Amino acid sequence: MPSLRKRTKIQAENAEPKDECSFLSELSSGSEEENKDDSIWEPQKKVPRNRRQPASKRSKRKQGPRAKKSSQQVDDESKDVAVKEELNSPVAIVDADLEEKSHKLHTTKTLKTAAKKQKKPVPRAKKRLKVDEETSQASPLEGGGSNVETPSTSACGNVCKKEESEDSFTFGQSPVKRIRTESCPQGRPARVPDGASDIKEEVEMNWDIVQVLSERTNIEPWVCANIIRLFNDDNTIPFIVRYRKELINNLDADFLREVRQTLDELRDVAKKVHSRIQKIKKEGKMSECLLQALLNCKTFEELEHVTAPYKMGSKGTKAQRAKQLGLEGAARTLLENPGQLNLLSYIKPDVKGLSELNDIETGVQHILADMIAKDKDTLDFIRGLCKHRYICIQSSLAKVSSKKVNEKEVDKFQLYQNFSCNIRTIHHHQILAINRGENLKILTVKVNISDGVKNEFCRWCIQNRWRPRGFARPELMKILHNSLDDSFKRLIVPLLCREFRAKLTSDAEKQSVMMFGQNLRQLLLTSPVPGRTLMGVDPGYKHGCKLAIISPTSQILHTDVVYLHCGQGFREAEKIKRLLLHFNCRTVVIGNGTACRETEAYFADLIMKNYFAPLDVVYCIVSEAGASIYSVSPEANKEMPGLDPNLRSAVSIARRVQDPLAELVKFDPKHIGVGMYQHDVSQTLLKATLDSVVEECVSFVGVDINICSEVLLRHIAGLNANRAKNIIEWREKNGPFINREQLKKVKGLGPKSFQQCAGFVRINQDYIQTFCSSQHTDSSGQSQETAMVTNEKLGKKKNKADVTLIPNPLDQTCIHPESYDIAVRFLSFIGGTMCEIGKPEMQQKINVSLGKEGIEKTAERLQTTAHTLQVIIDGLSQPKTFDIRTDFDKPDFKRSIVCLEDLQVGTVLTGKVENATLFGVFVDIGVGKAGLIPIRFITEAKLSKTKRRRSLGLGPGEKVEVKVLNVDIPRSRISLDLLRVL
Repeated sequence: MPSLRKRTKIQAENAEPKDECSFLSELSSGSEEENKDDSIWEPQKKVPRNRRQPASKRSKRKQGPRAKKSSQQVDDESKDVAVKEELNSPVAIVDADLEEKSHKLHTTKTLKTAAKKQKKPVPRAKKRLKVDEETSQASPLEGGGSNVETPSTSACGNVCKKEESEDSFTFGQSPVKRIRTESCPQGRPARVPDGASDIKEEVEMNWDIVQVLSERTNIEPWVCANIIRLFNDDNTIPFIVRYRKELINNLDADFLREVRQTLDELRDVAKKVHSRIQKIKKEGKMSECLLQALLNCKTFEELEHVTAPYKMGSKGTKAQRAKQLGLEGAARTLLENPGQLNLLSYIKPDVKGLSELNDIETGVQHILADMIAKDKDTLDFIRGLCKHRYICIQSSLAKVSSKKVNEKEVDKFQLYQNFSCNIRTIHHHQILAINRGENLKILTVKVNISDGVKNEFCRWCIQNRWRPRGFARPELMKILHNSLDDSFKRLIVPLLCREFRAKLTSDAEKQSVMMFGQNLRQLLLTSPVPGRTLMGVDPGYKHGCKLAIISPTSQILHTDVVYLHCGQGFREAEKIKRLLLHFNCRTVVIGNGTACRETEAYFADLIMKNYFAPLDVVYCIVSEAGASIYSVSPEANKEMPGLDPNLRSAVSIARRVQDPLAELVKFDPKHIGVGMYQHDVSQTLLKATLDSVVEECVSFVGVDINICSEVLLRHIAGLNANRAKNIIEWREKNGPFINREQLKKVKGLGPKSFQQCAGFVRINQDYIQTFCSSQHTDSSGQSQETAMVTNEKLGKKKNKADVTLIPNPLDQTCIHPESYDIAVRFLSFIGGTMCEIGKPEMQQKINVSLGKEGIEKTAERLQTTAHTLQVIIDGLSQPKTFDIRTDFDKPDFKRSIVCLEDLQVGTVLTGKVENATLFGVFVDIGVGKAGLIPIRFITEAKLSKTKRRRSLGLGPGEKVEVKVLNVDIPRSRISLDLLRVL
């Protein structure tokens, strides 16, 4: 990295400014009136000391010759630097180890390319409306200070390199980065892929998108550049996390989602800036300074501040109406030359607003207040002042009549009826609760800025920023003081309050969505319960309890309705016993909806009396959130035609235990109900995050493409509803898939889609062998191993190559087809065979081989990366029936029940986590009401170290041991302490 900084410094000294906007802003006090007006809202004023600010006349006079000279230098010295990579040419991201072997050939080609470049003059930089965004560009200056651009390394070939040691410098190649790995925590050198700085956006700005993204996400710039490139190439998060780990420095899926959200925000800002530029240009109000100020905006708040003077309301602001009366000159004279200001000369008795001296003073005050509130330096000072002072947010009970608001709703916000907290220490869930109470007209919320902030702000303005440039009479100073008070109270404080609350709400929403995603992942990855016949029970009172018995393969065996809570419980018990014995069903799954508690007590009583002997029956409680919505959906009607929607709910409840992932993906994830304030956050952000989590879970678990449903298939990375439908149609028409290569024959599934989804679909080899055996019996003796099957009609032009119907054992693993070559070489290296995949013998051979050389040297021998080799090792050593969900908890099966009244303080119980929030975790301890473990009792020391975890905190489905701290029977509240995670 020292080489980069030195090169950037040399380039900055040779760089020539492309416009004089920042220089003109320094001399705005002595320029024309229009330039003064522009300088008010221009955010660029200060120039860093380490950068040279040239004179305006000199830059104008020598701008052309200087650029020509620079172009000539590049031509003269291009031979000396021919071994440098061409960063502007599109180069695919490759591994550093493979680059070394082709270095000589690459150098020869680069020399030829440099010789050709000598004949072509370096093009002159275009106007700054569109600026090339490259990773090698210097980091943007704070506040957009100077407009002097540092030439990128792709455009300047005449950079002198200072000799360094071989350890930290490689000739003609990118600087060395440090990648953190599990085997080497301190990091190991790895080159940044070529072309990492060739990042260009549709709407380009004055700032470097890679640098800004790195600053906001706290990720190294080279990783951000790789992530942007991967997303630009339409790569999905599951594919990147599993098969491109070396390019993202081992980031997890949650971090990638956060980076993508930040990237989308930056691009939205750039698009909105471009839209505002076009709009202001049509109005004829665009100036060079305003253009640069707009192109420097990085947030929506900055954009709103810059464009505020150009927004015209129906009546206009007080300052705008005063300017229309011609008082703007008086306001500027008060600041620049107060000795010559005579307000009496502006009196016009016939004009409203100018008839009296008091009206003129008020108009000047409004103009000055508007100038103060829109000045960037002033706003930066007050924002910095607020960062170090006590700013609190307060909420109180709104003055509304009891007719409009329900008393029960008011009681829910009892904690916030007289609430006050520092904005720097307030919790995210408190912000969301306050916002909900305000939306329901129950709470009144305000941000309180202390008087000390106002006093210090006014003192600074009078003594520094808004100090008149000459002696001002007392009556003029009074106007200036009143302007400061008016600006602070009427304009600046509301602006700051909006900014504070917007920032707090945005952060709280992001945390809420992130928590929802973590809970959803934990729920989707709940360990399935295969091989059991299950009875699903949808409880109810008047309309009875709906029953559904499903087979171990999720087929519906029987449906019925029983009335357990209408005085017919004893008679209905005989029917239930008869059904359980007939289908040999030993597990009952009860939904947690209406009448759940009574239904649970009913079955627990029968089980305790051993009523279902000789069957040993157990039961469990599962969430039925979303079951009723799914039961009336078109998907349910297509899957279970002719079945009553109420009975469909019982089927869904049973399937949630048998295979939670396959069932829960059938409906909108926000209806699962494991989040916090999910209806109050941005629905666009929530949907994007949850859909990404579902895609991640389905892809990492994998699906058997020959038996999975269309609904499950559409959530695989790289697939959508249309592609999943085409795969199912191809399967029904041509029979099961024999290998992954056949996916290329499916309509609408191109090379990119195949690349993204191929590693996440599985082909069961036992199923294929059975199919091939049956086909071989029906055939006329032709060998199945050499059979070629084509679906194209005779005479039709073949668009895709014929695919051999030879099963590949690697298709049942997580190994991507692009790594099959390496996997075969690795098998040959360790002396293994395809038949040993997933067997203990394979694991033994892998351990012996890696014990001699290690994974790093083995990867070098095979000309691949350690991450790719690790995926291959996992795929070869994992059993054929491997499922990542087996590491997670299964449903908690019970035989008895405990009442809320039976609880005592100090009792130690075991329970299952129902939901996790930002303020605590709700645990089902079997009493009909979930208890709460406050977040302060959940420490890292109490979390399991050996158990595989998907997140740092607790998630739905995990079993815990808790101690009862408090029982509030009237309010049905239970406080718990976490003892340990089971």
